[in-house]
Amino acid sequence: MALLVVGSSGTPSVRRADAGPQQPAGSDLEERIARFTAGFGEHGGYRIPTTDERTTLSQAIAFVLDGRPEDARTRLATVGYTIETVTDSVSGRRYAEMADGLGESGRESRGWGRVYIDLDHPARWSVQVPHPLADARTELLGARVLRGAPGGILVIAGAHRNAGKDGAADMAHRRDSVFNAVIDELAHRSLPAIQLHGFANDSFPGRDAVVSTGAGDKARADAAQLSASLRREGLNVCTAYTERCRLSGTENEQGQLAAGKDLRFLHIELNKTVRGDDETLDRAAASITQLTDSWYKL
Repeated sequence: MALLVVGSSGTPSVRRADAGPQQPAGSDLEERIARFTAGFGEHGGYRIPTTDERTTLSQAIAFVLDGRPEDARTRLATVGYTIETVTDSVSGRRYAEMADGLGESGRESRGWGRVYIDLDHPARWSVQVPHPLADARTELLGARVLRGAPGGILVIAGAHRNAGKDGAADMAHRRDSVFNAVIDELAHRSLPAIQLHGFANDSFPGRDAVVSTGAGDKARADAAQLSASLRREGLNVCTAYTERCRLSGTENEQGQLAAGKDLRFLHIELNKTVRGDDETLDRAAASITQLTDSWYKL
């Protein structure tokens, strides 16, 4: 298991790192996220945040993106969150990790999730994981997508989708969450986004993936690019932007948010077979990375 390396002050910066002595080996970001989600329980471990708590966390994200890490640290501390600089041993990139310092696993957890921001490049896009563990291995796919291209932000839910009462922890269908508040802040900055989901094979027999633009159509060209790439990898893709598909995500809250602001948003569903095979998941991540890399270069 790789060891976590945190910057000596723990303070992130939005500036590129100056050339200098080689940094020590870092932490495998994917392993770190796997450890975070491994403790999620299917029942319990989520509390709906107050309006003030949601606002505080979204403002802290804004401070990081604006190059004000100490202001972010101070703001986060008021709601029990921490911020650290983590170096990914695979990509070599530094990420600001915003995490719940009051505990993120077990029935007593608040379940508000984490955010990772690339510190070595300007923010250009986000990848969203609303159902970690419940949509098995989407959390691992999110890590691979994040480190696949520069300029990324990963927003990952902090609880199983069934952890709260009456669907309170289903991040894709709630507005009163830290997850949605963070994404709202990113939408204010006009960042394109891709949201990752998974489905059981018998939910859509014969299909490996569903690519959708959600409630809007701003990302039709992006959807076509991604669908073509996935098909080249041998996946049977249903293109919800041109045909009727199950699991098209038109009622997804973050997709509706993007549509209301005329932003690029993609909703991706992968079946259990694709997600369960490491090599196939890698190929899916590579296809998504072609798109996010193009977003970085916009």
